[in-house]
Amino acid sequence: MAEGEGNLQDKTEQATPRKRTEARKKGQVASSREVPSVAVLLAALSTLYLFGSHMYSHIKFIMQDTFSMIAAPNLSVTKFLAFSNITIERFISVVLPVMIAVFVTAILSNVLQVGWVLSWEKLTPDLSKISPIKGVQKLFSKQTLMELFKSLAKIALVGGIAYLTIKGEMDRLPLLADMAPQGILLYILKIGFKIFIRVSMAMILLAIIDYGFQKWQFEQQLKMTKQEVKDEFKRTEGDPLVKSRIKRIQYEIAKRRMMQEVPKADVVVTNPVHLAIALQYDSAEMTAPKLLAKGAGETAERIKVLAGEHDIPIVENKELAQNLYKMVEIGDEIPFILYQAVAEVLAYVYRLKNKVA
Repeated sequence: MAEGEGNLQDKTEQATPRKRTEARKKGQVASSREVPSVAVLLAALSTLYLFGSHMYSHIKFIMQDTFSMIAAPNLSVTKFLAFSNITIERFISVVLPVMIAVFVTAILSNVLQVGWVLSWEKLTPDLSKISPIKGVQKLFSKQTLMELFKSLAKIALVGGIAYLTIKGEMDRLPLLADMAPQGILLYILKIGFKIFIRVSMAMILLAIIDYGFQKWQFEQQLKMTKQEVKDEFKRTEGDPLVKSRIKRIQYEIAKRRMMQEVPKADVVVTNPVHLAIALQYDSAEMTAPKLLAKGAGETAERIKVLAGEHDIPIVENKELAQNLYKMVEIGDEIPFILYQAVAEVLAYVYRLKNKVA
């Protein structure tokens, strides 16, 4: 197939394991950015829920100490440094649980999507990425349009959920005038937490849809043409024509070696036309007769010709010939089940040659 035809051919074939492995080495995997975002958001909300009272108390102490420090008439450097150390420790104790939860969740959410992928190709500078033409093409690509749609959908989703949540609380807003500042703050936090929970539920649905789309798009990008599959098979397994030629050459070499062993045989068993099996037995060196050569058709005729040239007896035994051909490989000793049949043939041969068994 011409190169142009190959380029125009539709990619209808599923990606081979080799191409998937190469894509993974390059850092090309099916992953959704929404999954880590939602996972991190849920982790942060869960941490706030579990450690909310702890964070509130520390923030309260920080604000009280800060205002007390500002109102102090005489503020020495020693007191200020001591206050700074305490404030930093409390601030770290406030943000540390959230930071740990977010960090661990961000790593796990990516690992669960694609596994451990370490590729330096993504970090290698690529001058083609700063090409204005490719930049314009990428600006109007399917991936960019999908990201734009997701961004607009998230903005509309968050805005709509926040609007509906606050709208549902409008009847309670006048009651805030009779509440203490602490109660108002807790109420605002409660409403904010409710908005976050509802947004998270909606974002989970959006993340599932996005992951499905990313998976589908990745599979479409990995698809190969039939010609690409054939070319890859040639690279990995070798050209079928070359392999068949190698096998043919190996077969011819093995056949010549086998024919060179025929003159050493004591008897050739035939069936009588299609098969020929050459056997050798030396009681001093062998525990059982050995099959030196076997063949069917033209090979069998060649074995019989060589046997005639070297005065090797040819015995017709259809059943034994078929069993030897099927059960015994070249160079192997015959199995126990054929001992008696082969012994009878050899005894007949020995009588012909006036030998003592």
